[in-house]
Amino acid sequence: MQAIESSISTLSSWVWGPPMLFFLVGTGLYLTILLKGMQFRALPHALKLIFHKDQGHAGDISHFAALMTALAATVGIGNIVGVATAITLGGPGAVFWMWMTGLVGMATKYAEAVLAVKYREHGEHGMRGGPMYYLAKGCKLPALGWLFALFTTLATFGIGNMTQANAVAGIFESAFHIEPWVTGVTLTLLTGLVILGGIRSIGRFTSILVPFMILGYIAAALLVLAINADEIPHALSLIFHHAFNPIAAGGGFAGAAVAAAIRYGVARGVFSNESGLGSAPIAAAAARTNDPVKQALVSMTQTFIDTLLVCSMTALVILTATPWTEGVGAAQLTSLSFAETLGPAGEIIVAIATALFAYSTLLGWSYYGEKAVEYLAGTRAIRIYRVVFVTAVIVGAMMKLEFVWNFSDLMNGLMAIPNLIALLMLSKIIKQETDRYFSE
Repeated sequence: MQAIESSISTLSSWVWGPPMLFFLVGTGLYLTILLKGMQFRALPHALKLIFHKDQGHAGDISHFAALMTALAATVGIGNIVGVATAITLGGPGAVFWMWMTGLVGMATKYAEAVLAVKYREHGEHGMRGGPMYYLAKGCKLPALGWLFALFTTLATFGIGNMTQANAVAGIFESAFHIEPWVTGVTLTLLTGLVILGGIRSIGRFTSILVPFMILGYIAAALLVLAINADEIPHALSLIFHHAFNPIAAGGGFAGAAVAAAIRYGVARGVFSNESGLGSAPIAAAAARTNDPVKQALVSMTQTFIDTLLVCSMTALVILTATPWTEGVGAAQLTSLSFAETLGPAGEIIVAIATALFAYSTLLGWSYYGEKAVEYLAGTRAIRIYRVVFVTAVIVGAMMKLEFVWNFSDLMNGLMAIPNLIALLMLSKIIKQETDRYFSE
């Protein structure tokens, strides 16, 4: 078993090495140029479309519900621990490169959603779409579509399930002294109640949960930043200066080269917003709309909200506090940064936010896995998948999961490869759809 774990860890490190990060960011940059910076000029229009309702058109849920389902999956512990990891290993400059990843990732997310809606189809359980469909129907590469669905199914039990449940159980045990099995049983019941109703149930619930948890977390962060307003200019100067200049070791901070800032900023940005992984377009395909570009514009705002808003709040709270200079580990860094200003209430806020973020990820990824299983084995397999998924929650809450994390990272990387191939192969169609929409 140890040999298997070592092999998985090595493969994961290789898959998520510089070539993959270059492939992801390079694809986003190519799409940004191809679409003439569409994510910047069309952002105000995209934000308006979030609340637009296309009544009477094909689809299962509204633009807003589709966005909330995708946000549920992406706004997770990466927004709290992932940002802290980037700063711990890459220094303040990593935040700048996280922002850059988010900006070009908006174009990637847009392109994925265009193709997801264009190539979706009606199924017994509503709309179905995503990379497996545009790989098979658009690229004429059904084998790659099948592989994408397989990697997604496997990943959903790791990054979308057991690791999230484990994170919640660990935080509740340390913050509130609640036994992991109690957290596991509670999460299992809460997850089952929502996902057994399918995408409409998930969409309704996330439409309430996700805005509440994101706005609540941002409000808490803004309170901290308002109290520490004098430190914000210094924090911003650290971000921009050390994006291009190494930061020396000092206090408990080990120092970081510019290469480390780029590497960890890009890696954590990608893990946070999932642009290019191919997960979010599965939710986008369920949107009720008559035009692929409408939902694509809405989907694009997901990366903006996730990386440029939520991650930025976490980064600024950390950099306006002192624990990041004292050698504090990434797992405790965000919590201690909030607590420096708000006292014990800060730790409680971060604990509750992490629990809600992780729970929402469970819901979003359950739908991704369901559609992947349907593609692989048909609609009869959906009920079995739901039962197994819910059961895995309690298992995850009570396990040590380093192996599962590495395995999940590997599956996420393997998901991205066929998806990025499809985006490049179908980029002409993405541009044609975009030009058509804006000309009208």
